[in-house]
Amino acid sequence: MDLNPSPEQKMLRDAAQKYLRAEYGFDARNRAMASPGGRDPAYWARFAEFGWLGLGLPEDAGGFGGLADIVQVAEALGGALAVEPYVPVAVLAGQAIAAAGSAAQRQALLAPLVAGRSMPTLASSEAASGPSLAWVETRARRAGAGWVLDGSKTGVPALPWADAVVVSARTAGAPGAREGIGLFVVPVGAPGVAVTPFVRYDGMHAGELRLDGVRVGADAVLGDPEAGIDALERAVDLATVACCADAVGAMTQVLHKTATYLATRRQFDAPLASFQVLQHRLVDMFSALEASRSMVVMAALHADAAPAQRARAVSAAKAAVGERARHVAQQGIQLHGGVGMTEELDIGHYFRRLTLFQQAFGGTDHHLQRFASLRDAEAPA
Repeated sequence: MDLNPSPEQKMLRDAAQKYLRAEYGFDARNRAMASPGGRDPAYWARFAEFGWLGLGLPEDAGGFGGLADIVQVAEALGGALAVEPYVPVAVLAGQAIAAAGSAAQRQALLAPLVAGRSMPTLASSEAASGPSLAWVETRARRAGAGWVLDGSKTGVPALPWADAVVVSARTAGAPGAREGIGLFVVPVGAPGVAVTPFVRYDGMHAGELRLDGVRVGADAVLGDPEAGIDALERAVDLATVACCADAVGAMTQVLHKTATYLATRRQFDAPLASFQVLQHRLVDMFSALEASRSMVVMAALHADAAPAQRARAVSAAKAAVGERARHVAQQGIQLHGGVGMTEELDIGHYFRRLTLFQQAFGGTDHHLQRFASLRDAEAPA
């Protein structure tokens, strides 16, 4: 298996990094975050112009490429500490719509996303669900030709900016059952929808979603209203890999900035980088980074494998990258000393991003257990 990116993928990543270095520096990011909306819409429009929002999506909606292309852009965005919701919108929500929606729904929902005119997100987490996608208490009941939704979702990414939410809701069965889960597209401005926005520790925006007797039409259901779990799992798996790539981008910058700092900071009339013990710590960070990059590529290559194989590759990557991201982030802070904890220096912001990444889409323990259960399920009797 060749884990090296193709020349086209290298060009995609290099072009994304070049643009972000020129237009999305740390100061520009902070200005965008300080604006009334918490982001600059001009950046999202540029993402659409570059074609980033269509990566991995169906060609009939204007998309192209696959997950291996997505990870190139996600890595560049992680390295730039971008707060634009690329993974939640273009990957998580986009892949859910692509997997479960009809051709007409894909055209209606994904074409505006690819063009940068629409920003859907996905709401699957609930207060009692943890990382389980099948634990759904939000209910959807038929009402005439349409549906009525009641329930709450927590930690919905990009919710303050989204114009529509793909909501997982139970149409039959009890929480925890795989059957009886449907995906419904709910306009954020619909009567009965309440949004409580908040800013996360890493500067990204999210929100709490409350649905109180929200009425939607029959065309709001993506696919079978009782069999949406497979599409939901695929979307979350692909978004998890993209999130791992984002973390690799952040880890790369932590290593680079830490090495630069040690080369310029002097003690005992010598640069810190000349001390062998610190060189060893940099080597450990480099090894963790390169191993993480290989795991991400490996998981991306399993995007179209059988569901169990895909899930096992994703969980292996998330568990491995999560542990290594924690190590690199902590080393970066420690080797910078007290200055690493200041708001003015970007190294602390990378630490925040990588710290939250560890728990995104399930922490290390969850993915180790998931990997083990999938391995046991495939083992011969």
